Amino acid sequence: MRALKISAMVLLLAAACSTEARAQASAMPSAQPGADLSSADRGRKLLDQMVAALGGDAWLNRAVWVEYGQTAHFYKGQPDPYVVGFEDYKRAKPYAERVVPVVHVSTLAILGLPGRDHRDTATVWNEQGGWELTFKGKIEVPKDEEKEYERVRSHSLEVVIKDWLKRPDATVSYDGSTMVGRRLGETVTVSVDGDSAAIALDESNHLPLSLTFKFRNETYKDFDTETVEYDNYQPNAGILTPMAVTRFKNGDMVSQRFLTKVEYKSALPAELFNPDAPIKQKGK
Repeated sequence: MRALKISAMVLLLAAACSTEARAQASAMPSAQPGADLSSADRGRKLLDQMVAALGGDAWLNRAVWVEYGQTAHFYKGQPDPYVVGFEDYKRAKPYAERVVPVVHVSTLAILGLPGRDHRDTATVWNEQGGWELTFKGKIEVPKDEEKEYERVRSHSLEVVIKDWLKRPDATVSYDGSTMVGRRLGETVTVSVDGDSAAIALDESNHLPLSLTFKFRNETYKDFDTETVEYDNYQPNAGILTPMAVTRFKNGDMVSQRFLTKVEYKSALPAELFNPDAPIKQKGK
């Protein structure tokens, strides 16, 4: 009889343990979407979602476009007192860019007369280099400025997505959650030939929050970190465009761009991207 009582108690205890285990299992949070994917597959899936959020084929197949806005520069966190307007003409293939500073001059403002915008200089970039244009002709951009421009362009979101990912040696990894400002995001890193770019995507809508890359400092032989942050996305021609872009170097703000208008076009005059076409003076 005593043995039967002990056996009954064992069975009751086993049943209680089984019930508790099932309750704990049901209380556990369900796996996150994509948790069963490999790091590479999850990273590529997020990048696909990012491209779709930006506009899909409309974003991928942009041909030429113009950005209008204002820009400010910073040195050791302190802003330059001058805010300059600009017109930025861009062509995807063959790659070219023309940046025109727009300076408002109102020398007769004291008399209540309106001033006017001056577009007296421009900088033209293409795959061969960069040139500063004036009424007198062109001169080459200083080599240090050319290196910086090419470094930033070669790590741009467009180049990483449209060029890096197509390379057979490209690797993609999902690096987990991150914070950009006060926004929660997920980080995906794309690497090619010893170089890499980490893209932080908004967890709620998959739009890019930032892109970060490192490069060797030629003077000190260590590595500098550059980050570009994107904000204030606005729809235009089926494309979501960040109207605020901020650059950081080693944690210090370097520049800010605020767009007031973006025009996506099918064509622009080829002369805009020709460094041998000097700026024409008004009236000539």
